[in-house]
Amino acid sequence: MITAADADTFARCIHVHGVALFPADTVYGLACDPDAEAAVQRLYRLKGRPPDKPAAVMFFARDLALAALPELGRRTRAALERLLPGGVTVLLPNSSRRFPLACGPDPETLGVRVPALPDALAPLHAMAWPVLQTSANHAGEPAPRRFGDVPAAIRAGVDCALDGGELPGTASTVVDLRSYERAGRWTVVREGAVGRPTLVRALDVEAP
Repeated sequence: MITAADADTFARCIHVHGVALFPADTVYGLACDPDAEAAVQRLYRLKGRPPDKPAAVMFFARDLALAALPELGRRTRAALERLLPGGVTVLLPNSSRRFPLACGPDPETLGVRVPALPDALAPLHAMAWPVLQTSANHAGEPAPRRFGDVPAAIRAGVDCALDGGELPGTASTVVDLRSYERAGRWTVVREGAVGRPTLVRALDVEAP
């Protein structure tokens, strides 16, 4: 269970450009300030992730995500209001090239997460800033559902580590919405925590 003090420690860690280990609604993740290049590089080294591979930017409230991306069209925004929060990562058009350190070689595509945190993790909703995040495993290995499943080298290498107990253990579903505004098209890039019926209900609707 996460306390308000834990959430405050997490926020302070991110604010001073540290790297944090934290529980999400799916699996344990690593997080840092998405605009702090040294912190992003350190997170990638801890994970053994190729430096040109994109990561997602996580917001801890849907309204914060929508406010940070004012250029999104009305149709896409309505879809996000139906779909988020939840165990999905949405790939969005990023014409303003926001959060470039998270985008890898394609600065005009941004992955966004807003977790649906259960009561035991709810204090994390107080986090007012976005984080760059990725699962807390070595690249290519299973994503951890328990704190003890996180590799010891990663646990030892972070500045802040929060134990939220056992998590569901299935990584987020990745959905490409880059063509959604214009054509209503969407595709599943990676199967995960949110099933296709939920996606269909949220996304296969008439344009407003």
